[in-house]
Amino acid sequence: MRIPTTSASRPLSPACSRAGVALPLISELRVRRPLRPLTDRWQHLPVEPRRAALLGISFRPLQAQALGLDARATLEALLAHPFQLVRLGAYWNRMEPEPGRFRPDDLDWQVEAAERAGRRIILCLGAVKTFGYPEFFVPAHHLARPLREGTLVAPAAHRPLLAAAIAFATRVVERYRDREAVVAWQVEHEAVDPLGMEHSWRLAAGFVEDEVLAVRRADPSRPVMMNGFLPASLPVRLHQWWRTRDQGDSLAVAQRLADIVGIDHYPRHALVGLAGRTAYLNGAGSLRRRRRLERLFAWADAHGRRLMVSEGQAEPWETVTTPPNPSGRAMYSCLPEHVISNYNECMRWARYGAPPLYAYLFWGAEYWLLRDRTGDPRYLQAFTRVLSESEALRTDDRAPDLA
Repeated sequence: MRIPTTSASRPLSPACSRAGVALPLISELRVRRPLRPLTDRWQHLPVEPRRAALLGISFRPLQAQALGLDARATLEALLAHPFQLVRLGAYWNRMEPEPGRFRPDDLDWQVEAAERAGRRIILCLGAVKTFGYPEFFVPAHHLARPLREGTLVAPAAHRPLLAAAIAFATRVVERYRDREAVVAWQVEHEAVDPLGMEHSWRLAAGFVEDEVLAVRRADPSRPVMMNGFLPASLPVRLHQWWRTRDQGDSLAVAQRLADIVGIDHYPRHALVGLAGRTAYLNGAGSLRRRRRLERLFAWADAHGRRLMVSEGQAEPWETVTTPPNPSGRAMYSCLPEHVISNYNECMRWARYGAPPLYAYLFWGAEYWLLRDRTGDPRYLQAFTRVLSESEALRTDDRAPDLA
């Protein structure tokens, strides 16, 4: 890494270098009580027009079940709202629970429900990583032993896993490629980043590239979408760079391999609990992130690619896996008004370059229904405000040409 220099081209002193990292960290760190009072602020925020962007959600049946909801009823309730696009996941270990047994029933009813509602579908094939906790859905019979921590899962050293992943992805494509509602295939999820804090292994870019080639062979008519996490704060950006520096992070790999590049946008998230308080990183409005976005939009414009927000934070990201649901309160990392303000921030990104966003998918739809059922409709109402008011202000509802 090149050492930053002053205007006189002298290396910065160690103290100045540390200050260059410490100052952004201090500005982005918040120590707050996680429980916040509910307000009506979400009712008064202006809503940015969506312009050509499709609006939608990601549906996580496992998350619905974790929240105590019925998955079918949850999806049907969500599809009653007038958004345009839904992302569904093909969870490998659920669709292939035993060797030689293929069970698409669970995904079939989701696709059919979306079709009946007139929604377009992005179908995430995985195979190794698919959105929704725990993000790793390889059937046990395809792994003789767990993937070794700290390793790069490369094709040469993991040929049986790669062959099985390609076979599964191809089978899913072949099953659903005649469905007109399916508009894109997603290959892997945050493809080459480590799997959260629980596992340090990573997929090699070559592994993912072989999967992409197989999907294109199975269906050359539809675009491939790949996504990556866009750090909202300097500490997370440095941590991500350090762990992925040998081949680039998932956004960089998506730029090399995909037709549609998805950005996962989480401005606020918890780090650790501290005696009744929580330390958060809050990078909303970060200048450093804005500069990366400017470069990303310029690249998309120059190369004829599409950008979308594959995950726009609309549920809390606290120190636990399942978002808390406190009675009469909300969580600091995502209040009801953030459902709107996070969306607004992303709609303003298009000002950084010529290409409009292809789509914006809200993340957390199952949580809104839980909140609604337990007496707080604000998250769901904030979502419906965006749908109605962004629609009234839209400038173009034509789907972008992705051929």
